[in-house]
Amino acid sequence: MSAKAAVRPEPAPTAYEDDFYTWTQEQGARLRTGDFASLDLENLAEEIESLGKGQFASLASALRIVLLHMLKFDHQPARRTRSWAVSIATHRKHIVAELKDSPGLKSRIAEAVERAYDRARIEAAGETKLPLKRFPEICPYTTEEIMNRPFAIDPDA
Repeated sequence: MSAKAAVRPEPAPTAYEDDFYTWTQEQGARLRTGDFASLDLENLAEEIESLGKGQFASLASALRIVLLHMLKFDHQPARRTRSWAVSIATHRKHIVAELKDSPGLKSRIAEAVERAYDRARIEAAGETKLPLKRFPEICPYTTEEIMNRPFAIDPDA
């Protein structure tokens, strides 16, 4: 063997389907070094789009929890708990943060409320043991009410 070090061939790129984690690290490194020719453009584009879908799902999930507790609050006044008010406050903060981080979601808030309410209604019926028909089919709350209706965490304070 000569004094010169043997040149190792560049390892084959990891397939998206074979090892997602390694694929993400390789794609990130290629982007940073400007090696655009070897990017997996189709899968990369799909993953970027899925990040946006994840942000929307996170918004809808937080709205679902707020709506679930609002429904329980309104339909079971004798069972109101501090934890419902705390949950509403916490998830409202999550919604505000999502909208601040991704202002483009504001244009889809009505869609997110509709999606969230559909599930919250069913969950409220299950958790309260009240008939599903007791809960309106269409969300009875405006976005303003969802985000700002008062729910005292410490009602005696």
